Amino acid sequence: MKLRIIAMTALLSIVPGWSADWPMFAGNPQRTGYANGEHKLNRHSAPKLKLRWKCRVENTSKELAGLMAPVVATDVKASAKAKDYVIVAGADDKVFALDGKSGKLVWTRHFTVTEIPKQAANWLCPNAATATPVLDRKKQIVYALASDGQLHAMSLITGEDAQPPRQMTPPFAKVWSLNLANGVLYTATSQACNTVRSAIYAMNADSGAAREFLAMRTYGAGIWGRAGVSVSADDTVFAETGDGIFDPAKGQYPNSVLAVDAKTVALKNYYTPTNYAYIAKKDLDMGNMTPLLFRYGNKDLVAASGKEGVIYLLDAADLGGADHMTPLYKSELFANATGRYWGRGFWGAMSTWQDARGVRWIYAPAWGPSTETTSFQITNGDAPSGSVMAFQVNGHDSRPTLTPVWRSTDMAVPEPVVVADGVVFALSNGENITQNDDKGGLLTSQFRAEHPVGHAVLYAFDATTGKTLFSSGDDIEGFTHFSGLAVANGQVYVTTWDNMVYAFSTH
Repeated sequence: MKLRIIAMTALLSIVPGWSADWPMFAGNPQRTGYANGEHKLNRHSAPKLKLRWKCRVENTSKELAGLMAPVVATDVKASAKAKDYVIVAGADDKVFALDGKSGKLVWTRHFTVTEIPKQAANWLCPNAATATPVLDRKKQIVYALASDGQLHAMSLITGEDAQPPRQMTPPFAKVWSLNLANGVLYTATSQACNTVRSAIYAMNADSGAAREFLAMRTYGAGIWGRAGVSVSADDTVFAETGDGIFDPAKGQYPNSVLAVDAKTVALKNYYTPTNYAYIAKKDLDMGNMTPLLFRYGNKDLVAASGKEGVIYLLDAADLGGADHMTPLYKSELFANATGRYWGRGFWGAMSTWQDARGVRWIYAPAWGPSTETTSFQITNGDAPSGSVMAFQVNGHDSRPTLTPVWRSTDMAVPEPVVVADGVVFALSNGENITQNDDKGGLLTSQFRAEHPVGHAVLYAFDATTGKTLFSSGDDIEGFTHFSGLAVANGQVYVTTWDNMVYAFSTH
């Protein structure tokens, strides 16, 4: 069960043109978090960042779901004067387009939802729109998923329908960031919201195609990494799964890294850690992370992780060897020494960048403190709440290793980072991530929203040392939940739970 991988010589090769755009969560189908076309922001200009504008949009947050991470189309020539379009989806089945330079509202879409959910909402299942949209710049289309599972294709310029709505997922499923690669859209579902099984979904982006809905496949566990699924240059979809009963004979692959065929979503390969039973027992599942795809030497590699606090490096062409349990590399325990199932370990997605010397870096958002045994060359102070951890990939491509280089300043719940021209942009989200009260009961969304640990803070770090180049201080008033950053055309965009959009730039 081998994969045939086309070399990812250009990670953005399947995203046509407009290199300064930020068309999807993490920037590209491989979910690298690398803004390869960003050169206005660098080590020299990042310290000059200032809040350029902020705008409140007319969205109603639902449970802990507010605004998704922004996506950005730059230098769009809709009239005589080109503008940047900042697209933000809201939990209340709305999509907003803002002018990137001024923050003024360009258009709004509010999707009509007539379905009624089968269960009451909570922070795990908010019965809301939760997927970050994706842009097809060539066709000038914004794709967004409404809470009823309808896929909407809208004109980037006007917000009007470019295609009729189509059913992509069941109503009120917990859906994750859309991915678009070679004309196919992908998402994943988790947590059995509205009784919808966890699965990967694939749909042809073109309405009217011979086969519009391509496939849905479940693998026995939730897929809830912030970026959803990753897609390689040869149209293989990669995903990490959460807790469940491991039984390959029944098609159940919990706490695993999956490689599936893009259009049929049939399994091609998988990797499962040897301690999968321990991971499941302790609720340290891997489903909370999206796999990271990158080129190293002559191989395409996959970096994967989860709440346990270790990082795996896998050969994309043969994830776990003959026994499906042999990685190229398994790290020491970098985070979550106590084995806690919430608020510890790695969450969301990792990011990667190759510097001018050809050194490959990986950046991981760690919740909680690093383990005492982890020896970073640079620590940038104590970080008991959380941090961005930076690693160099070393060794031969068939036996790669990770070297811990730096850990950032203390961050209250870091989101997945964006890397641009030697700078790591990171968001400390300020959210209250406590899940249970003293008696073990599930805390309500209202309580968590009314008792955040602080507010979101945007940071810019030197990508090789972790030195803080910029901090937004108190500029951002609210916290954010399961969101992320966008970096495009010299600006950094942040969204918060209180339905605010912020733009930072150096001019």
